[in-house]
Amino acid sequence: MENDEKKSSGLKSVERRRFMEMTTKFGFTAATVALFSGALGSKEASAATGKEEMRRKKTAKYKMNIVTAYIIGASRSYPIMQLDMKENIQNCTNGEVYVKLAPGGQLGAGSALAQKVQAGTIQAAQHSISNFAPFAPVADMINIPYWCGENQKFVNLVTSDAWRNEVHAKVAKKGFKVLWYVVIDPRVVATRKGVAGPIKTPEQMKGIKFRVPGSKILAQFYQLLGANPTPVAWGETSSAIKQGVADALDPSVEALHVFGFKDVLDWVTFNGAVPDSQVYSCNLEWFESLPKKVQEGIDFASEITMQQNLAKVPAARAYAMAELAAAGVKFYVPTASEKRQWVEAAGAQLPAWDKFKKELAGSLNKFDMFREAANTMGRFYVHDVKA
Repeated sequence: MENDEKKSSGLKSVERRRFMEMTTKFGFTAATVALFSGALGSKEASAATGKEEMRRKKTAKYKMNIVTAYIIGASRSYPIMQLDMKENIQNCTNGEVYVKLAPGGQLGAGSALAQKVQAGTIQAAQHSISNFAPFAPVADMINIPYWCGENQKFVNLVTSDAWRNEVHAKVAKKGFKVLWYVVIDPRVVATRKGVAGPIKTPEQMKGIKFRVPGSKILAQFYQLLGANPTPVAWGETSSAIKQGVADALDPSVEALHVFGFKDVLDWVTFNGAVPDSQVYSCNLEWFESLPKKVQEGIDFASEITMQQNLAKVPAARAYAMAELAAAGVKFYVPTASEKRQWVEAAGAQLPAWDKFKKELAGSLNKFDMFREAANTMGRFYVHDVKA
């Protein structure tokens, strides 16, 4: 056992040294590709990877910076698919585009990245769909509960003509091109240690201090369930849960794992109300400056990467759950009758949501058009947690 630990430590030391050497010689993106392809274990393989990256970069006619808030390895439990996207774009454009990655929040996150894409400071980035709301308020509809919370309904919606004609057209006027939507899983009810669980029905939500972001829709959702919405900035959420300032939070189970909440949680309930998803957007002016064939290559690469993401969702969920379970976190999926109670208590059918539907969709009839799109099976299948 001791010899195995020394051997493992030695390998990590060698990999760290080679990573730094590659970063200096070939750049961060090349070093990252080598790290996650396993090439750093071999001096010859890492050198070959570095040379391939240099060749791709040198022969490409166009450079595309893709910026994300997540580290490359996060895709194991949070399928953001950065390396896949890089590879697909380079291959589908026949090497005419070289993709340089800036992961892990190096250049910012969320709204800051959306602003940089709009300004053309970077070519593309991953951010929350809600970051489109300032440019196309209709995008914020996805936070109304129990109409597109399930993975399949969300995918049906965002790949529908109704969504594309409305949302894509509006964000295009503000300088964005949508590349593809990242499915992670619906938001959950995750309770801290010390709170009685599992939460099976809305009745048990009464009085719970529920952490919410700055979203009026999510705040109303938890009010309808009888909880006390507690606004907490994301960076302060972990300490708020530990200190009992908040009793519960609602990211997807994959996000709970990747952001390190496993040691503070007791129960996770898959109530499936609202999607917890992301989008990759691109600067429209830059995209339209490319030759038509290159544009088609990026579009095809985006579709391929989305399909890889959809296939990855159940595996990422399983890994996140296994890691959380190892730390003592327990899981509950409501029965069909319990799920109906959640929908009846706070679902999109309630008149309480009419104000938001009119404000975001434009009218109740238009919202119904989007709901029909969410309920109409499209080209893409994705797995959902089932009772």
